[in-house]
This record gives sequence, C-alpha cells and structure tokens, in this order.
Amino acid sequence: KRTASYGTVVSPDTKNLNLSASDLSEASEFDDLKKNPFLDPVVAEHWRKVYEEADYECRGAFDPTVTWTEEEEKAIIRKIDFRACAWAMVMFFALQVDRGNLSQALADGMLDDLGWILMVSTASRLGVMLGGDGEDEENYNYGNVIFLVSFLCAELPSQLLSKKLGPDRWIPIQIVLWSVVAISQCSLNGRGSFFATRCLLGLIEGGFIPDIVLWLFYFYTSRELPIRLSYFWTTLSTTSIITSLMAFGLLHMRGINGWAGWQWMFLVEGLITLCIGLASFFMMPASAVQTKTWFRPNGWFTDREVSIVVNRVLRDDPSKGDMHNREAITPKRLWETMKDYDLWPLYAIGLVAYIPQTPPNYYLTLTLRKLGFGAFNTNLLVIPSSVAHIITLLLLTRLSDILQERTFVAMLQSIWTLPCILALKFWPGLIDNPWGTYALMSVLLSYPYCHAILVAWTSKNANNVGACTVSAALYNMSVQTGNVMANFIYLDYDKPYYHDGNAKLVVINFIAIGVFLFTKAYYVWRNKQKDKVWNALTEEQKAEYIKTTKVQGSRRLDFRFAH
Repeated sequence: KRTASYGTVVSPDTKNLNLSASDLSEASEFDDLKKNPFLDPVVAEHWRKVYEEADYECRGAFDPTVTWTEEEEKAIIRKIDFRACAWAMVMFFALQVDRGNLSQALADGMLDDLGWILMVSTASRLGVMLGGDGEDEENYNYGNVIFLVSFLCAELPSQLLSKKLGPDRWIPIQIVLWSVVAISQCSLNGRGSFFATRCLLGLIEGGFIPDIVLWLFYFYTSRELPIRLSYFWTTLSTTSIITSLMAFGLLHMRGINGWAGWQWMFLVEGLITLCIGLASFFMMPASAVQTKTWFRPNGWFTDREVSIVVNRVLRDDPSKGDMHNREAITPKRLWETMKDYDLWPLYAIGLVAYIPQTPPNYYLTLTLRKLGFGAFNTNLLVIPSSVAHIITLLLLTRLSDILQERTFVAMLQSIWTLPCILALKFWPGLIDNPWGTYALMSVLLSYPYCHAILVAWTSKNANNVGACTVSAALYNMSVQTGNVMANFIYLDYDKPYYHDGNAKLVVINFIAIGVFLFTKAYYVWRNKQKDKVWNALTEEQKAEYIKTTKVQGSRRLDFRFAH
C-alpha cells in the first residue's frame, strides 16, 4: 500500500503506457490518496492524534470519510471569497490609505507648510525627487527611512503576537491604533512630530500583511491561496486610484477652517481607517468552526459546510491543524524556523526582486511636474500605470495557477523590468524628453507583481502553521529590507539622470533573475535528495516514520518542495 506524501507529489504517468487492470487500479488509488491522504488509516490515525494533542479548534469537524460534490465546494469557495477575502481587501485598503497618502500630502506643499529647518547630518548627500529644496528632501527621506525601518522591526513581533492572540483579535486592534496615529498627522507642526508619527505608523502597521495571510491560510488550500492573495494585492493599486481621486477633492479644501488640504486629507482618510478597524472586530471569525456568535447567530456556514471547509483544507495540507489558532510560537519553534535554510532562497528573492522598480517610481512625479502639471493632475496621471498593474498582477497569478509553475512565472516580473531599467541607464532622452520618460515609467510601473505567488509559495514550503507564521514574517522582513536598501540607490550627487543609480539597478535586476534560477535548481535538487532517501525505505518503515517522527515542517522526509 502506498503511503501518502504531504508535499508536492508527482502522479504516475499513465499516458502512452500499456497498463494492466491492477496497474490502473494502483494508479487510481494513488490519485485518491493524493486528494485525500486520510484514506490511508495509518495517516488518518496519526493526524487525528496530532489534532487532539494540539487541541486544534476544528478537530471536531475532522472526518476522513466525508465527501462532497464539486458544486458544493465551488459554492463554499464563493462564500469564503465574499466573507473573508473581500474583507481582507477592505482592511488592506485601510493599510494602504495611511501608508501611501504622504506622497499626496507632499504634492499639496506639506513640506513648505511645515517650514522645516535643516539639521546637518550624515544623510546630507541623500535626495529624493520631490521638487523641493535639499533641506525638505532630507527630512522627507529621513521620515521615509524611519517608517521602513520601524515597519521592518515590527514584522516578527507582530506575527508572534497575532499567533498568540489570534489574527481575528490582533488585526482590528492594529487598524484602530494606526488610525489614531494617522488622524493625528493633521496636527503635524514640524520635524519632530513628523518623525514620531512615521515611527509609530511603522511599528503598528508592521506585521499586518503576514497577519492577514495567516488568517486566510486557515480558509484556503495551497492552490487557491495565491489567487486570493493576487486579489488582495490588487488593493495596492486600487487604493492608489481611489486615494488619487479622493485627494483631488480633499486637497481642494485648503483654506477651510484655516487648514491646508493635506490636513483635511489626513483627518478624513484616518477616520475612514478607524471605521474599518472597528468593523473588523465583528467581521473576522477565528476559524471555520467559530463563525457563530451573539452578533452573528447564524454564522457563515451550515454544519455540513463547516465539515467541507475544514476537511478540504486539511486534505490539502494536514499540518494546518497541528497548532491551536491561539497558541503561541515557542522559542524553540521560532529558532527552528529561522534556521530552516531550505526557505532562505525565497527570502533572497524577496530581498532583491522588488528593488529595481522602487527608486524609479520617483521619476513619475518629477516628470509630471516638469510637464507643468499641478498637484491635482499629478495625482490623476498615476492612475494608468496603477490600472495596468492590477491587470498584470492578476494575469501573472492566474498563469502560475494554470501552469502549476511558480519560479519561472514569478521571474517574469524581473524579465519585464529589465528592459525598462536598461532604458533608464542608456536612453539619452531620459528626463529631457518628459513625455517619453513618463511613458517609460508607466510601462515599468505596470510590471506583473509576483508578491502574491511568493507569499503563498513560502507558506506552502513552510509546511506547518507555526513555520508558516514565522516564515511569512521573515519573508516580508526581507522585502522590507530591500525597500530600505532601495532608498539608498539614488543619491544626491547623481541627479538628475542617476547614471550610477541606474547602473546599480541593472546589476540588481540581473541578480534577481539569477536568484530565481538558483531557487528552481535548488528545490529540484532537494526533492531528488528526499526521493532517494524516502524510496529506499520499505512500506513498513514509511508507515513507522509517519507514526513516530518528531520532525516538523519542510524537514519531513515525506514532504516535497513546491517550485
């Protein structure tokens, strides 16, 4: 009898083969086990014991024998999409509104209104293309770096806190807290208050994205999660479009009650975030079996639907039930995940893959100002690239799902950005040809974003809830580290064409492609290593390993890495 594997399994190839009836029966049994590993009594008993020992909140709904129709499953997925994924997008909107409205405030002359005085520092050589003087640019750059570093430092602590309290509790608390800070920005009165709010926003918002991924992780299979995360990340560009339109109106309020337009914008958008945060306390159940409560007496699902939701997720990844959803990560498990070198290639991708397109983003504002557009039209003209970004993101993630390929599809992001970065380096019309530069920047910023694929990929290769919790934070920390590094690519001495900076971006873009290729080769090699050891065992040894091994996560011999 075949023993099911919990990772990526390659089914036997029955094409162009003359198979006997017994061979076909064995292949059919293998496919059944792949869809439901709990059909093997040894496997079912092992995981039942794991779920009981972990006090897994959905263990009462675990049923190795329950079946359902494709129509029932599709209806349930639509319900989860409407209830969970849609609200996750609303909450991400709240994050992006308060994280991204600073550039719109700058377009309204916030720096001039605050009238900062330069304090000499080692950062005097840094500059950001905002159109203001060097003093204001330095203060802005300081604030941006303070936010990114604070955001980075909060990633892992926030994720650990979320795992202890439950994301359904911690996420609403986060949103409410940062909304208060966001609202307070309407009273900024100088350098100190600006830096303080940047730091607080970074500390509170840090970890929000891995927290959301952890919550969605409980409702979707590994194949469904990347698609839902692509919907989730379309909110990034959708928010840019919505807030650009909102800013067009809010910035026109300059002078009302003696306030600047950016002050009204911080107040109104902060209040919107506060409302979303308060509503989130009532919109986020802890798990599929905990949707019924005093303010939601009927819950999200019927009893049969609960059984389907729980068992379809467990059959895709049995390890999703090896921890209670309010169980803290122990120091030992934290350390085990941090030193899991098999996940390091994914962190390396996160570190370098998003750097090439980040510094050139500043060119868009600079070019539009050079064309003579004011603050209002500048905010509107970023919309085309945002719309294109949404389309390419969804198409890229769908392509990965159709081909069941992660590495080469995700690498298309770096292939897209490479010719644009080369043009930034070698095109003689850069900046001097404003409309051409605007077109180039719009094409670059329309790149197919592979972040959704990478986040889901990291979660799948972590192979248990505890490791997923930590690895999601570590991956996002690598991304934020890359964002901090990107702030130091374009330096003041290199203005306005940034020849040296663009040369660095070309090199980093090639490095990103190399890291993708290395990751593919590495996981193919690691799977072959595991196959060699696993296939050398007898069926009895395999069954004994499943029953007795203490090894968790991606280190299990019966797990295969996705790539």
